[in-house]
Amino acid sequence: MALSSMTGFARGHGVSGPYTWAWEIKSVNGKGLDLRLRMPPGWDAIEVPVRARAAEALTRGSIQANLTVDRSGAQPVVRVNAAVLDAILAAMKQIAPKLETSPPSLDGLLALKGVIEVSDSEEREDERRSAEAAVTAGFAEVIGALGEMRRHEGAALGRVLTARLGEIAALAERAERVPGRRPEAIRARLAEQVAALLEQSDRFDPDRLHQEAIMIATKADVREELDRLAAHVAQARHLIGEGGPIGRRLDFLAQELNREANTLCAKANDVELTNIGLELKAAVEQFREQVQNVE
Repeated sequence: MALSSMTGFARGHGVSGPYTWAWEIKSVNGKGLDLRLRMPPGWDAIEVPVRARAAEALTRGSIQANLTVDRSGAQPVVRVNAAVLDAILAAMKQIAPKLETSPPSLDGLLALKGVIEVSDSEEREDERRSAEAAVTAGFAEVIGALGEMRRHEGAALGRVLTARLGEIAALAERAERVPGRRPEAIRARLAEQVAALLEQSDRFDPDRLHQEAIMIATKADVREELDRLAAHVAQARHLIGEGGPIGRRLDFLAQELNREANTLCAKANDVELTNIGLELKAAVEQFREQVQNVE
């Protein structure tokens, strides 16, 4: 399966009878699948099938889907609100004796609020159901186009992640070759420090100091961290090659890579190894940031 990003955009439109519709969908990063729908009033009937289509096509991402619908060709229906007109005429008859004005004109009466009501002709049930089916099918096509764009972005993202893993592996190999990280080098440095302490005071127990030095040297060895880094890099490469919705697993591996990089820096007692550890942390952080975009 291809690797997919969680960012993308797609648009689609169509016509069904007197209805013209358009979908606009955009997707950004999200921990799970969060679909937010904006639809015109009265179109709630399509929400359940639309959500089902989205769940079939996507697994993660914050999705914003906007639907616009226009009903064209509907003949307007004009009605006179007789009750409102009668009430206005009755009120005018009461106040007419008190005022010296000309009688109201017809256009003046019709211009009063509430006298004239204009509405669209009644919808036909079969046309509405056909339109709902067309809009739902249109959503499936647009969400498919969104998925295709996300896969295209995912291909580029996969190349970036692979390059970052290459940097991490190269830094781990550099750390492997650092002379100062080897146990014998660490023991030699500690032995020098012990010797310096013994020269300054005769109250130290040489045997005990050498035992402590050996323990410290063992703890300072970063062999396990380098092995785990190599294993995590290999697993991440395998997941990227496998593809599919692997974002959460890659995020976990990014956390583990960061943990090993931090431990390496904490154990390092060599300037070169410390510098490599800092570069390693920066590379892991760049990898982690890119992972946040993976579905």
